[in-house]
This record gives sequence, structure tokens and C-alpha cells, in this order.
Amino acid sequence: MKKIITISREYGSGGHTIGQLVAKQLDVPFYDKEIIDMSAKDSGLSPEFIKKTEQNLSSGLLYTLLLGASYASPGTPGTYTSPNLPLADQVFNAQRRVIIGLAQKGPCVIVGRCSDYILSHAKEIDPADVLNVFIYAPLEDKVKRAVEQKGLSPASAQKDVKLIDKRRANHYNTFTEQTWGERSHYDLLINSSLFGLEKTAEMIASLAKCTG
Repeated sequence: MKKIITISREYGSGGHTIGQLVAKQLDVPFYDKEIIDMSAKDSGLSPEFIKKTEQNLSSGLLYTLLLGASYASPGTPGTYTSPNLPLADQVFNAQRRVIIGLAQKGPCVIVGRCSDYILSHAKEIDPADVLNVFIYAPLEDKVKRAVEQKGLSPASAQKDVKLIDKRRANHYNTFTEQTWGERSHYDLLINSSLFGLEKTAEMIASLAKCTG
């Protein structure tokens, strides 16, 4: 069985809901926005700041972070507050530590935040234990879901879908130097509109159970 399932997703594809359903079917913890609060506690930054910053681009220390270098301030294990490190990097580093820590605790489903890449480069995690999934959907379906969930006009929803997907891609591409959604980086890419959210979740859970 694959113990850790990472869910990368296009905005409006239903990836968050699919991740919740997968976690429920496998009876394992589910982590998405919870990572914001955990990262805030780890870094000393506010949850509101992390939420605003976590998908911003950074000019900072990408590979050094992933290779596990320590940025701990004296007397504050696991945190880094030097102004020499860009704030976006501080957020990424905190989320990296949280994601690895969650994976070390045991089986779970983790949504977004470059978790597929982070865990594949974490010496503490066996790659054979991880199933990396990318959820996508046709633009019209993503817009329809955004209209239904956010109460937006179709034009506003389409603008939001494109903008948020662009931000997610820029964030992922910058911090990993890989391409967001590129098939070679994932074990499974699936169109959530093909079978619907529940059936998609069932497929992912079944795959996790029978592999590894």
C-alpha cells in the first residue's frame, strides 16, 4: 500500500474534495489548509501572512532548502528568522518541514504545496511509500464549479481559475525547477470530470491500496 498520497490539482478541478474523500476511504488524516497553521507555529509567522505568501515567487535558496540545510536561529529549533532569507523562502522552508513531519508520522493525504517534490527529495521518506497524483479538468467544468462554490459570475470565475492556476504553476516551477502538471513528475494524472469526484477518489484509493 502507498502510505502517503499527495494531491496536486488545478483550481476548480475538485482536488481538495477528492483528497478528503480519499483520506476518508483509506481512514487516514487529511492535510491541506491545516498546513498553514502548522507552518505558522513552526516559523513564527502569522497564518494570514503565510496564506498570502505561500504561492508567491522567491529569489531564494531553493535547492539548499530541499537538501535539508538547517536555518535554525539560536535557541529556536527548526525556525529561521534572519532577514537575509526571503520571506517566501521562510514560508516554503516551514511548509517543507511540516510536510516531511506529517509523512513521517504515518499514512495521510497531503494536498498541494509542492508536497510531491518535497517528499521525493526528502531522505527521511521512502519514495516507494508515496503516490503522487495530479488532478485536472476542462476549463468549462472548473469555471462551473467556481461559479457554484464561490457565487461568482462566469466571467469572474474564468478569470479566477486562470489566475490561480498560473500562480500555482509559477510557484511550483520556481521552487522545484520542474514543470507543474508535467506527467513525468506524477504517478497518476486524472481528469476529474471523466468519472466525477467520488469515482475519482475511489480509483485513487484503490490504486493506493494495491500498489507499493
